[in-house]
Amino acid sequence: MKAILLVTFFVAGLTATAQTKIGGVIMPNVVKAGDEYLKINGGGIREKMFMDLYIGVLYLREKSSDASKIIEADEPMAIKMRVISSMVSKENMEEAIRSGFDKSTNGNTSAIKSKIDQLITAGFKDEIAVGDIIDLIYMPGKGTTLHKNNSAVVTITGLDFKKALFGIWLCSQPADENLKNKMLGL
Repeated sequence: MKAILLVTFFVAGLTATAQTKIGGVIMPNVVKAGDEYLKINGGGIREKMFMDLYIGVLYLREKSSDASKIIEADEPMAIKMRVISSMVSKENMEEAIRSGFDKSTNGNTSAIKSKIDQLITAGFKDEIAVGDIIDLIYMPGKGTTLHKNNSAVVTITGLDFKKALFGIWLCSQPADENLKNKMLGL
């Protein structure tokens, strides 16, 4: 009987911590990247002009609050976004991504311009709706795969691209400073 109770409490404990609520939205604490499971590092809400646009969550092998090391790391990691506003459209997302890459690379996007275009053309060709989930999963040697609602859409190769992409949220001029701090667990 004691063994059954211990197992029940253990399973209940795992279930209770398997998700995190951010802005009223349940987000998973673990995501699968290839054969690995990545843990939530932190997450928050992307805001613009006092409007909540999407939930953004960063997943890593091990927790870190060092944005530069995360950007530079050649190891599995992921960003999960869940759209929470009808103000997020494919046109707005394209504009935000292009602006983010520009800031992330200090205006030097020429080396990855074709990769940025590939991400936008393939990854954001369809409309974006409230509730959509966009995953950006980086795997060393493979590249960054954009998944929309659990379906792989496009994979962009190169560590250079991954650094610039993750820099959109984690560089010195991030898309949203508050979201950056939340993703870093600060």
